[in-house]
Amino acid sequence: MQKFTVLAGVAAPLPMVNVDTDRIIPARFLKTIKRTGLGKNLFNDIRYDADGKEKPEFVLNQASYRKAQILVAGENFGCGSSREHAPWALLDFGIRCVIAPSFADIFYNNCFKNGVLPIRLPQDIVAQLMEDAKRGANATFTIDLEKQVIIRPDGQAVPFDVEPFRKHCLLNGLDDIGLTLQKAAAIDSFESKQKAGQPWLHAGAKA
Repeated sequence: MQKFTVLAGVAAPLPMVNVDTDRIIPARFLKTIKRTGLGKNLFNDIRYDADGKEKPEFVLNQASYRKAQILVAGENFGCGSSREHAPWALLDFGIRCVIAPSFADIFYNNCFKNGVLPIRLPQDIVAQLMEDAKRGANATFTIDLEKQVIIRPDGQAVPFDVEPFRKHCLLNGLDDIGLTLQKAAAIDSFESKQKAGQPWLHAGAKA
């Protein structure tokens, strides 16, 4: 998993509430178990028309936001079914941080496991950041995870909270597999001792 330390980039405004995971990545695109290639279908049904042509009014189709790395959204972002493809699609497009007043719990957890930082802030603060984001590509945010601050385009610092364990994992690029591999030496030691003390458990195992 890619580390998240400091992110400086364009923030796209998405002033919509209750954006569910089917809107983030529709179910018909979930036939893959790969984490790549989903970005082109991010927000597919509100991003493209029935003929597959871009809707010019949708924010990510606008020149200023085509390379957005941050999304400022409304409350209850990521609600609906518990699909890990939702943060995969965001990440594949290039979005590494979503700022909103609230998130669905499963989506929130999945973000951390896939290198996306979800930031919860009070509604009034999100509204201010939304106005910043509407200024386009000239208004960039800097998100410093170590210091837990968002630097607005005018230089004002906005603090945010993040659980220490999740912060540690993002800063070090550790997903569930990475966390397990950190214990590889202890696991190997346990298995060696078990093979010596309880060989019958490994009688059918390949050498």
